[in-house]
Amino acid sequence: MKILLTGHKGFIGSNMLAMLADHQVTTFEWGDALPNVNGHDWVIHMGANSSTTERDIEKIMMQNLDFSVWLLKQCIEHSVDFQYSSSASIYGLRKSNFTEDAPVDPRNPYAWTKYLFERHVNNIPAKSLKGIRVQGFRYFNVYGPNEEHKNNMASPHHTFAKQYRETGKIKLFENSQNYLRDFIHVSKVCQMHIDFLDVRESGVWNVGTGTPTSFLDVALSIAPKEAIEFVPMPDILRDNYQEYTCADMTKTLESLKHRGEKL
Repeated sequence: MKILLTGHKGFIGSNMLAMLADHQVTTFEWGDALPNVNGHDWVIHMGANSSTTERDIEKIMMQNLDFSVWLLKQCIEHSVDFQYSSSASIYGLRKSNFTEDAPVDPRNPYAWTKYLFERHVNNIPAKSLKGIRVQGFRYFNVYGPNEEHKNNMASPHHTFAKQYRETGKIKLFENSQNYLRDFIHVSKVCQMHIDFLDVRESGVWNVGTGTPTSFLDVALSIAPKEAIEFVPMPDILRDNYQEYTCADMTKTLESLKHRGEKL
């Protein structure tokens, strides 16, 4: 299968590239000449400015929205199926109902660009897609190899392990036993993309485990209890701190049950 992969130098994209070793893959990274999608079977679009603290609105709109719109248009023109990464950050600070049809509440420019592209896709009439599949995936809290370059955007798994190696301690916010996220290993995210190549439908799906884990439990999986120090949460984070995520995987698992079937 011929696949164009964007974002292959990033955290998730680099893992995706390794898992596509059995396919004929061409790559695109921001700064390269615009890619030619013609002749490919799929585009897997993982390239994005993933910083949730990015405040250069024009930059993130161009990288995350404008380029995605252009790339999808190319796929439609050349009859190439299209997968793209979205984000559970579009759910906002809710503590329940993480279903794909739940109301959205993006809280930062990154989340807004992900929502706006989903909205763009949803507003394209089915006949205008000319028969191609367009599949979006709302990633929950991804962790795993190749996070080194993400700095303050790295997962707690990576951050805590680095702290423990360097200082022998892990610093957690107070009440971290009550802060739960749906952490999913990057290999499972990539496998989900691969599995959906055989799903004969378009749409948006959650990509998580359906089981939340506390920050305290993550820390305890890395270091003993005596190495953990609790610190107050800074006031600047308190009002917008996401305390809970948990993917509702009902729709995702149902679609995977019908892999290969024509719907």
